[in-house]
Amino acid sequence: MLLNVLLQATQAGQAVSDTAMNAMGGEAGEISLSIWELVMKGGWIMIILGAFSIIAVYIFIERYLAINSASKEDNNFMNHIRDFIYDGKIEAALALCKKTSNPISRMIEKGLLRIGKPLNDISTAIETVGRLEVSRLEKNIATLATIAGAGPMLGFLGTVIGMIRAFYDMSMAGNNIDIALLSSGIYQAMITTVAGLIVGIIAYICYNVLVSRIEKLVFKLEARAVEFMDVLNEPAS
Repeated sequence: MLLNVLLQATQAGQAVSDTAMNAMGGEAGEISLSIWELVMKGGWIMIILGAFSIIAVYIFIERYLAINSASKEDNNFMNHIRDFIYDGKIEAALALCKKTSNPISRMIEKGLLRIGKPLNDISTAIETVGRLEVSRLEKNIATLATIAGAGPMLGFLGTVIGMIRAFYDMSMAGNNIDIALLSSGIYQAMITTVAGLIVGIIAYICYNVLVSRIEKLVFKLEARAVEFMDVLNEPAS
């Protein structure tokens, strides 16, 4: 009895193999799909993920260049400011700040304009400008973080939709279930998952790179603010 069952299973497997071979022209062929064909099988969610990827790359490049430009500093800038303050040349110091034009110089410029007022007022003014400068540098960073979180979620949504589509096709086929009939839904499920993860990972890495560079600039701004306040305190000591 067991031998008959094994023989029937072997014959059925051979029949399936022969059918597949005949469908491929009598010999094993290699099925290949282009990247574009794979993307198209992902459905409309791939359009959103594609837009997310473009936006993420644009934000990263634009913000990276902006932060890199803001981080550039003349090593002798604070030395010149110190010399001008000691010599009483406040106008020359202001002119140097306007000429340099970066977050540090704008912060120091605000402090120079407050010279003569209480030191606490000067410190508060500098801190306010520093926060404003950091806020400008953080423009669209939240959008990048949103893409990093929403990308995988959209991919998972595509997975659920694809599986629902596959099960629906299966139920409509009845006893005539065909692999080709189910492939479109399974393709959509798998492709959107991969695409969502790729977009999310790239956006997450880009976000952390930008946040790290902004934090370094914040530390530099704080150091220059403290240095400037020390300069103002020295003549009075």
